[in-house]
Amino acid sequence: MRPPLLLVAHGSRNPAADVVVRGLAAAAEAAEPGLDVRVCYVDVRGPTVGEAVAGLTAQGHRGAVVLPAFLAAGYHVRHDLPAQLREAGADPERFPVTPALGPDRGLAAAAFDRLRLAGHRPGDAVVLAAAGSSDPGAVSEVRRAARMLGVSVGRRVRVGFAATGHPGVSALVEGLHRAGESRVAVASWLLAPGVFQERLRASGADVVAEPLGVHPDVVGTVLQRYRSAARSAALAA
Repeated sequence: MRPPLLLVAHGSRNPAADVVVRGLAAAAEAAEPGLDVRVCYVDVRGPTVGEAVAGLTAQGHRGAVVLPAFLAAGYHVRHDLPAQLREAGADPERFPVTPALGPDRGLAAAAFDRLRLAGHRPGDAVVLAAAGSSDPGAVSEVRRAARMLGVSVGRRVRVGFAATGHPGVSALVEGLHRAGESRVAVASWLLAPGVFQERLRASGADVVAEPLGVHPDVVGTVLQRYRSAARSAALAA
């Protein structure tokens, strides 16, 4: 038997974000018949990580692949999630944690597809807009994602932040217009709609892409992360 997949997201008061996470879980199950995907959150809403682990154990599962559905490995991925797994008594060998969902070329491909569908034209200045983080490692990962996206865009992609970090998306868009860019397109490095996506819409950009959402390339990345971790000898035993 294959181990279940525990898809762990941040959590949001916006129900649309929960719809996206559960949509990803359903799409992964549809693409991989027999795969059992559970959803839980590190903050704001439930089920919590502890509740999800307890539920799996009560149903007789010896472990699960834990996938942080975050687009960069910031504080929640590196500190909160491991702490919550420890508190739940999850054996690290039987509950292996995969790398965060992003950055990844599959997600960069999804971001470019969303950008194209929003009206991006060749030659547009492009900003990759993320929520932001005070964690330098997470910021570095967003810049890595921008370089991945730049391969498809065909020019340098700049990085802006909707919340924490500098430069802010609106200031960056304004600066690009002042510098002579006739059109500026914003690619959303967000998984789901919410307050940060609304800030992107209000940034003054000519084009604003939708969040990554339940894009086939995002689902594919989820399954790649799962398959790699599910080969664990401890889980197979």
